[in-house]
Amino acid sequence: MTKPALGVRVRRAVSRVLLVVGGVVTLVCVLLPIACWRDDVAIEKHLGQAVAQVDSVAFNRTVVRYATPDGRVIIPSQGVLYPAGLNVGDNVRVEYDQTNPELTRVAGRTAVLSLLPVGTFLVAVWIVIAAVVTVLRRFGTQV
Repeated sequence: MTKPALGVRVRRAVSRVLLVVGGVVTLVCVLLPIACWRDDVAIEKHLGQAVAQVDSVAFNRTVVRYATPDGRVIIPSQGVLYPAGLNVGDNVRVEYDQTNPELTRVAGRTAVLSLLPVGTFLVAVWIVIAAVVTVLRRFGTQV
């Protein structure tokens, strides 16, 4: 039995690496909504509500400021969960975990909102991986 040519081995290795990367990305995309759901459960278990002011909006974080009934001012360091559509200066109702006020979400928004962007991203990743692996396999049969 003869060894496959170097180019064939490289294409196979690249295909396998892409499939492993796809698997890791899939795992992360499955864990993300689960983590969001876990945060929602924690908030609902010790539900606190307040009106917050949006202090800043950035790609990776939207910072809000609100006061708890005991007068503490809370500015969650990781920002607010589910911030789509918020603008600086907006007043927005928030829900938070009274035992951990750092865990805050926009009222009425839940982990369900994470499913569409995560699902869309995952489909796009697998389309690209499938296309590249298909091209590598077809190219390999023409040599």
